[in-house]
Amino acid sequence: MRVSEYYSLNRNQGTLDFVDVDTAMDVPVYIDPSTIRHLPDDWGKECIQMLTTFFDSVLDAVRHGDKARSDYLLGNLGEPNETHLGISKGISAGRGFGKWMREEFAAKLAQSQAAESGLIEDLEDTAFFIDKVGKDVISDVTTNIIRGPLIAYTQQMALAFGIPLIEGVDSGPVWNAQSLKWENGLTDLPLPEGKRLLLVPKAIVRRDLHLSQSDYYRNHLVPTLQAEEEADPRSKLVSVLKGGKRKVFKKEIDEKYGSTKPDVRRETIARPSVYKHFKEIKSQVAPDVISHAELSLASDTPPPDYKELLKAVLDTPVGNAEANNYHARVEALLTALFYPSLIMPEMEHEIHEGRKRIDITYTNNAKEGFFAFLVRHKIPVQYAFVECKNYGHEVSNPELDQLSSRFSPLRGKFGILACRSFKNKDRFLNRCRDTALDHRGFVVALDDDDMARLVEDVMAALNWTPPATPPKQPQVPPRVEDYPLLHERYKLLVS
Repeated sequence: MRVSEYYSLNRNQGTLDFVDVDTAMDVPVYIDPSTIRHLPDDWGKECIQMLTTFFDSVLDAVRHGDKARSDYLLGNLGEPNETHLGISKGISAGRGFGKWMREEFAAKLAQSQAAESGLIEDLEDTAFFIDKVGKDVISDVTTNIIRGPLIAYTQQMALAFGIPLIEGVDSGPVWNAQSLKWENGLTDLPLPEGKRLLLVPKAIVRRDLHLSQSDYYRNHLVPTLQAEEEADPRSKLVSVLKGGKRKVFKKEIDEKYGSTKPDVRRETIARPSVYKHFKEIKSQVAPDVISHAELSLASDTPPPDYKELLKAVLDTPVGNAEANNYHARVEALLTALFYPSLIMPEMEHEIHEGRKRIDITYTNNAKEGFFAFLVRHKIPVQYAFVECKNYGHEVSNPELDQLSSRFSPLRGKFGILACRSFKNKDRFLNRCRDTALDHRGFVVALDDDDMARLVEDVMAALNWTPPATPPKQPQVPPRVEDYPLLHERYKLLVS
């Protein structure tokens, strides 16, 4: 049974920020530290500080032969069954690190030429250079290290969706990045079927690691070996093509050097610059966030039904009595529509020491499309704000001023005012334009008709097919993240 079903959330995966896991079985996706390294918010920075300080501590202990310290650090990596991610057959069983991590992993790390030479700097590097370490182990270790932020995230999601939290639950070992020690305590967590549950943001999971060994071998190590052989006049792997060009084919490289993990490790240690260049390139490119379609396939859940989500918004009766329902239904629709550009929605977010609240606050994680366009145009959008007004009367300047008063250079200066309708839409859009021209921020107003247009644009992008007769100019497929309506409204604000 999915978390959404167990707790009767009336939601499915597309409208939830977390992976809607089965409460007993595993979903075959994995936490990838590389995705966390590219998160722009404080939560991501906290996780990275934990990952960095923990692994630096492990490397320091191993290099100095401090077995007691390495045993302490690695011995606290337990079985992270509470996330229900991975490949366990049947009931979630974890990897059972314990003794293996404390003894075999530490020994292999101590003996590793890659660790000695500095090739192993981050947790992800161990998947290249340590036997028996792959995406499942990397994911489970990461879960242990960032357990503290995952607990906080779970509590935030539980508060947002009414998931009951049980007091006095053993937190498990939590890494303290300041004291460099593990800490245990009691916390509040969901306990479906009496077992701890940690919710994981879908923005940090993938089906494979960003630092993929197959990608590295195919696109970095093999071309290097080919170039070496082609430059060697004595090489027996070279074929001379027509015109005299010397060529070494990948097949010959595979046969001579091998392509297994030990083979790749051996040749990389002999050419450390190749791996370092690979990591540098990968660090400059943010990993693709798992898509709705990929996650649906991996978790055997349906993709978002945008029409049904829109219908729920449009069918909500106007008026204060239904304000909370309107708020929740707008959040469900926008969370599905704007993913993966906007992630980690926080409802009723407090600012100014609780004196002001924002209906919905999203973290801007856009790498392309409209929300990345705003960043490129120097508009602060660390967070995007949404205010929901289920009024039966005209929204006007007070509502506009309320939203713009939430803006700041540090938080962001872009927001959406969701409402039902306008008596004079052009007049209100001009008010939004006045706010922008007065340097008070950028507000896009969306009524019911606009919500329908957003859904149409997203569905058109998803269902786009090339024309049967190709035009003279190459056709660029529309991207879901482009949101043409938002671009149109932005142009009105700055024209």
